[in-house]
Parts: sequence; C-alpha cells; structure tokens
Amino acid sequence: MSTEARLRRFSPAQRLFHVTLMLCFAIQSATGLARLFSETPWGQGVGRLFGGYEASLTVHKYVGLCMLALFVAHVLYLLATLRRRGLAAVLGPDSIAPAPADLKQFFQHVGWMLGLTNHPRFDRWGYWEKFDYWAVFWGMAIIGGTGLLLWDPLASSALMPGWGINLALWVHRLEAALAMAHVFLIHFFIGHLRPHSFPMDMAMFEGSVSLEASRGERAAWVERLEQTGALPGALVQPAAPARRLLFLVFGFAVMAFCLYLLVGGLANVTRVTW
Repeated sequence: MSTEARLRRFSPAQRLFHVTLMLCFAIQSATGLARLFSETPWGQGVGRLFGGYEASLTVHKYVGLCMLALFVAHVLYLLATLRRRGLAAVLGPDSIAPAPADLKQFFQHVGWMLGLTNHPRFDRWGYWEKFDYWAVFWGMAIIGGTGLLLWDPLASSALMPGWGINLALWVHRLEAALAMAHVFLIHFFIGHLRPHSFPMDMAMFEGSVSLEASRGERAAWVERLEQTGALPGALVQPAAPARRLLFLVFGFAVMAFCLYLLVGGLANVTRVTW
C-alpha cells in the first residue's frame, strides 16, 4: 500500500451525498433528454434504457422526488450544523459561504493563468467550489419547483392559466439544459481533466487528498492546520488499491455516460420539434 500522506477533505456522509446526487442527476438528465429527443432514434435508444417513453417519465418523476428529498435533508443538516457551531459555521475558515476574499482570489487566479501574478493561497474551499455548491440551491429551487408544477398539469391548471404551465415547462427545460452544460463541461473539466487532477480527482470518492499536492494548491489550508496543531489529526491512510480501482471504474462510467448524453443531445438538437 502507498505510504503517501493523505489529508481528510470530505466526511463519509458528504461522499455518500455526492454519489447519490451524482447518480440522480445522471438519471434525470438521461430520462429528460429521452423525452425531449423522443422523435429521434438516439432519444428512443436512451429511453429504452429506462423502459420506453412513458416509463422514462415515471422514472424522471420519482428520481426527481429523491433529489428534492436529498436537498431538504441537506438543508436540515446545514441548520443543525449552524445550531451546533454558531456563526463559526458561516464565518469560519472552513465555511463554504462566499466571502469578499473569493472575488480577489478569482482575479488573482485569472492573473496566474495568464502568467501575471502568483498562485492564490487557497484555503479549504476555492471560489469555484463555492459557486458549484451554491448553484445547486437555485437550480433545485427552479427545477424542483417547476417539476412539481408539471407533475400533474391538470391539477396545476387549477392554480394557474395554461400559459403558466407552458412557461413552467420551458423554464424547467432551460434550467436543466444550463445545469447539464455546466456539470458535463465545466465541472467535469475542473474536477477531473485539468493536468494536476487528470485522469480523475479521487477526493470526493476517497475522501482525502495528497498532503504534498495540497501544500501547493491550498497552501493557506495546510498552513492553518499546521499552526493550530490540527494537521496530525486530519491525516488519513490512503484507500486500498482495489477500492481506488473501483472508484476509477465507477467514476469513469458515470462521466462517460454523461458525456454521451451531451454529445448525443448536441448532435440531434436540430432534429427536435421545439
């Protein structure tokens, strides 16, 4: 087994939540696209994976409920954390809440990419990770809210005119397309396809990151742990090779499937009657 020093980054609960959300998002993307592209052979093929056109809608509805349940559970977790830790949960260095320093680090990061400035001294969370995290909140509110209205259009018609239901459908589609484009392009690239993380960043699966790599990528985080004496307690053993192989196979399978959905959707977008 490797003797590489590893730094704990995610708890088992956080990793389980991410894996569950990842699977739900992939299924929702596939079933939604299967319905949207049902006029094309590609869309019909994706739909057959879930039992056909009508079955895809049923899967889409109930997996959507699971995503909303996960979202509610996470909000309750945040409230419990806030009650237990107080303002430190929001204002402390381990908080994922946006801060003025994030804007400064964004511009410094861009300058570093252009060779104009030094690399920012990131703490536990980078500005892009905070953006990804909080984007889920408005995404779930928009997609989840419109999805509930579309669950039973006849019942919803008692609350709004017909044009409101049509508007909800288009908002649902547009926000879903935006979410898929962000995850399949930006999130995948930042998380897995950058040179220092290629071919896959194992942090969310394994729960830890290389201590040596973190000294360069998240210098402020490592130095803070050293100065407070918390670093020894944050070190963990690397995962066994068999588990790492399992993580790689699973992660690549999900990512390849999502990229297949992206390419297939783009290739057939002109063949759909909008």
